[in-house]
Amino acid sequence: MAFLPEKISLRKLDAFVLKSFIGPMVLTFFIALFILVLQFVWKYVDDFVGKGFEWYIIMELLFYASLTFIPMALPLAVLLASLMTYGNLGENYELVAIKSSGISFRRAMLPLIIFIVVLSGCAFYFSNNILPIVNLKYGTLLFDVREKKPALNINEGMFYKELEGYVIRIGKKEQDGVSIKDVMIFDHTEGMGNNNMTVAESGKMETTPDKRFLIFTLYNGINYYEPASDQGFNKTRPLQRTKFDEETRRIDLTELNMIRSKEDLFKDNYQMLDLHQLSLQKDTLIMELKTRQKEIADYLGRNFYFYSVMDTIKYDPKKNPRRMEDDFISNFQIKDQKEIVNIALNSARGVSQQVEYMSKELDVKNEIIAKFGIEWQRKFTLSFACLILFFIGAPLGAIIRKGGLGLPVVFSTLFFIVFHVISITGEKSAREGLLTPFEGMWLSCLIFLPIGILLTYSATTDSRILNVDWWFIMRDRLWTFFKKKFRSKKL
Repeated sequence: MAFLPEKISLRKLDAFVLKSFIGPMVLTFFIALFILVLQFVWKYVDDFVGKGFEWYIIMELLFYASLTFIPMALPLAVLLASLMTYGNLGENYELVAIKSSGISFRRAMLPLIIFIVVLSGCAFYFSNNILPIVNLKYGTLLFDVREKKPALNINEGMFYKELEGYVIRIGKKEQDGVSIKDVMIFDHTEGMGNNNMTVAESGKMETTPDKRFLIFTLYNGINYYEPASDQGFNKTRPLQRTKFDEETRRIDLTELNMIRSKEDLFKDNYQMLDLHQLSLQKDTLIMELKTRQKEIADYLGRNFYFYSVMDTIKYDPKKNPRRMEDDFISNFQIKDQKEIVNIALNSARGVSQQVEYMSKELDVKNEIIAKFGIEWQRKFTLSFACLILFFIGAPLGAIIRKGGLGLPVVFSTLFFIVFHVISITGEKSAREGLLTPFEGMWLSCLIFLPIGILLTYSATTDSRILNVDWWFIMRDRLWTFFKKKFRSKKL
């Protein structure tokens, strides 16, 4: 019974710390996600405007886009929330009260360590099982959105060319949005140029309720048609001109509708695969690369056969009474030497071009294999990044003892920017073959891991190495030491 109050206080402490952490983490996570979505909208705004998308298409795309940004928003939220939580505890002297009651800082971190480990496991599950599906749907929908033609918008006095097979010009639109004047329609559906044209003084322009057809009801116009003869494109029959009081033209608009592509077209992309699929695909690509390398080696061996044979020829006076000179070209007559040199140069240029082409082909294959390796490593780096940034944010918050959205935001932003820049640099280096996929993707984690260990050690042992005042004291001591040394040498 003597330990009952201590158990109760530890439970209350764990609940208090978790409650203090989860709120800021959720808030900063959605703020970061919102900023990333705004960046996405700004990047692709030109692909949205003027295409007449329904609201649910835009919302679906934004939903998938926001899910793809979770790997970037989650580590930032963990870093900022841990900084704010322990910064608030330190600023309000709650950490002092915890330590004075006999509870170490390491024990105060325990509930959040367990929470972050569980969160990292969930992040790994999301990266491996959910994110590939999201990337597939997001990539397919974004492709369809970007490929969709602009919505029907025929302006006054302009030639509208977005409808395949037609060019339309309207001189004036009335305020009712239906009545039009000075209409000109070029029909190119036969592929014979401007051989079919309709001109009308006025008319009406309407779309069917299902928006599948554009209906022109024209008044007081003329159809000009110049049919091509059977003898060729440039030879035409006499021009036909037909007047009409009223005519109806129907133009198909289905090409302006967004066509949803099949997801099977994108399912083999490396971003749409889980760990098992990435491993199988990578092994297949490596086997294909080795096969291609062997084919290239055999091809070059056959083309360089003459040179390899000449290098291995040994002089034998019985078989070849005339000894070959070391200078190969001098073994031939002067009149033949120029032709031999030209043939050799052309052959060398051809082989050089082939080798260059084959080298680029192998580089492309290696880059594709590297992308699969990078994506395989990415499944793990998200989880590990959450752990490392927590072990940076929590002790750093306890050291600086500042809560709120001021100094913690500055520190977390600086740390995350450096972390993200190193991650991008490592990934780019891995794509270019300067680093292996493991080295490139884990570069930022390996650099920040010692920082997290140092900060955690300093916070748990109350080390003064990260105290600003301690550095000023050490500076003064070193200055005094060197000053005394300088005086003693001078005397």
